[in-house]
Amino acid sequence: MTSQPVVSQPVHRSGALLDHLARRMRLRAESVLAPLRLRPRHLVALTVLRGRDGITQQALASTLEMDGTNIVGLLNELEAEDLIERRRSPEDRRRHVVALTEAGAKRLAEAECALAAVDNEVLGALDDSQREVLYNLLLQAARGSDVSCPFD
Repeated sequence: MTSQPVVSQPVHRSGALLDHLARRMRLRAESVLAPLRLRPRHLVALTVLRGRDGITQQALASTLEMDGTNIVGLLNELEAEDLIERRRSPEDRRRHVVALTEAGAKRLAEAECALAAVDNEVLGALDDSQREVLYNLLLQAARGSDVSCPFD
């Protein structure tokens, strides 16, 4: 029988803690986004589209790490709410370019205001400076583990 190694100090692993906070954040976010007829996946797509003057449907799917069928469903939902528009690419008529509409930008701004309250609730133990440090560390980790971080 082999004995277990003795560890003098506990090793801190971030995964379980990040998962716990992410679950709390997601549950609260879903509750504040529901009245806006948005889900977290809608929010991420709208956020990616905000800083761009259109992106191909395929590039958006890649950025969001979604397959073609799922991206079409997501875009159909957003288009039904007039939050995005799809148009043929002028360079390649077989491709669609996706862009945020004015209504989409307005809904995104409303969602971000609602989500600020969620941040305050879940991260209330941190001051503004600590929240900025946390955000930058998470962004750095996301960039280091992913070729295309959707929050750049």
